[in-house]
Amino acid sequence: MKSIRVIVLTWLAWALIVIAFQALATARLAPKYPDRAQEWTVKFTKEGYQNGHVFLLEPFMNDQVAWDSEYYLAIATGGYDDPRGPHLTPQGVLVPGEGQVVTQSGSSFNQSIALSYAFFPFYPLMIRVFAFPLQIFGLNEIATATLAGVLVSALGALLAMWALYDLTRESLGEEGAQRAAFYLLVFPTGFFLVQVYSEGLFVGLAFACLAMLKRRQWLAAALLGIAATMTRAVGITLVVPMVVSWLRTGEWIDLDLEWRQILHEGIPLRPLARGLLAVSPLFVFVVWKFSYLGLAFDYIESNYFHRGFLQLGYAFHVWSQAFKTMLDGTNPQHTAYYLTEFLGLAIGVVACIATFKTHPELAWFSLAVLLISWGSGPAQGIHRYILGAPAAFITLARWGRHPVFDRAWMTLSVLLMGLLAMLFAFDLWVA
Repeated sequence: MKSIRVIVLTWLAWALIVIAFQALATARLAPKYPDRAQEWTVKFTKEGYQNGHVFLLEPFMNDQVAWDSEYYLAIATGGYDDPRGPHLTPQGVLVPGEGQVVTQSGSSFNQSIALSYAFFPFYPLMIRVFAFPLQIFGLNEIATATLAGVLVSALGALLAMWALYDLTRESLGEEGAQRAAFYLLVFPTGFFLVQVYSEGLFVGLAFACLAMLKRRQWLAAALLGIAATMTRAVGITLVVPMVVSWLRTGEWIDLDLEWRQILHEGIPLRPLARGLLAVSPLFVFVVWKFSYLGLAFDYIESNYFHRGFLQLGYAFHVWSQAFKTMLDGTNPQHTAYYLTEFLGLAIGVVACIATFKTHPELAWFSLAVLLISWGSGPAQGIHRYILGAPAAFITLARWGRHPVFDRAWMTLSVLLMGLLAMLFAFDLWVA
C-alpha cells in the first residue's frame, strides 16, 4: 500500500508541475516563428497558421492542445464528420473555419472526408464520457472536452505506472519497480501523457493488459487489449505477448486431439476460450479494418499523412536521409530535433535487446511497437511512440540502480522534457 501511495502522489505532483510549467513558459517567453525543425513545419507554423482551426484556438488549457489534439476534440464533440474540423477534398485540405483550401493533395476522392478518420475512436469516446459530468463547471463544449482529454490522459498515465510497477516488482525489486514507473513520467516525451493526445490512455491500457496477462487474468487482459487496439493502431501488437503467453501455458496441446475424440468428447472449452481471448484484439481490429472507419482511416493515412504498414524500405531511406541532414549542421533546429529522435530510437533498440532474456513477452511487444512505428512512414515521432514500449523503462530502471546513471539520466531526461513540453505549448513541432 505504501508503494501505491508513493506512485499516486508522485503522479499527481508530476501532472500539476508539467501543466504549471507549460503555463509559466508561455507567459514568460515568445518564440520566433516559423519552426524550422523540418521542411514542412516551416509552412505549418507561419503567422496565423491556426486560423480557422477552432479546436486549437480555445483559450482554456490551450497549452495542452496542439497538432493532433484538434482531431481528438473534433471526434469527441461532434463525431468523425464534425464540419468544424479539417476535411480532405479532391482540391486539397479545407479548413471550414477559414473557408479556403490551405494545401494541395493528389487525392481523387469524390467527396469531402474529415481528416479525423485517421484517428482511432476509443480515446475520443473516453473524452466524451468524462466530459459529461464535467459540464457542471459551465465551460463551453470545447473547453469541457479539453479538460476531459487531459484527465483521461493523466489517469491513463497513472494506470501505466501501476502496471509497470506490477510488471517489474519481482525482477527489479520494490525500489527498481518504482523507479521504472517514475522514469515513464520523466521520459523526454513523457509530458505527452498529460496532454490532449492518446499516448496516456494507450500506455495505461497496453501496460495494464500486459500486467493482467502476467497474472493470467485472461478476460481482463483481452478487454484491455481490445481497448488499447481501438486507441492506437499499434495496440494490435498486444496479440504477440498474448498468444505467446497462451502457448507457454501448454493448453494448446489439449486441443491437439484425434478427430474421433473431438467428435465424441468435444473440444476442451477452457483452453479454447483462453485461446480466443488471446487473439481477440486481432479479431476486433480486423472487423474495424473492413468497416467504413477502417477504410476511411487507410485513405486518409495514405493520401494525407503518407503513412502505411511496415514500409521498411521507404523508412530506411527517409531515416537515412534524416541522419545525413542532421549531421550537416546547416539548420540547427533540424539538427536539434533529430538528436532527440535518434536518442529515442537508440534507447528503444537497446532496450528491446536488453530485455529479451528477462522479460521476453515485453521485449517482443516493445520490438513490435518500435518496428511498426519506425516503418510507418515519415522520419518523425519515434521518441513519442517509444512511450508504448515497456522495455525502455525496464532497461532504464535496471541501469538506474547505479547512482551516477540515475542522476545523469534524470538530469538529461527532465531538461529535455521541459524543452519539449515548452515547444508543444507554443504549438511548435515536437513529435
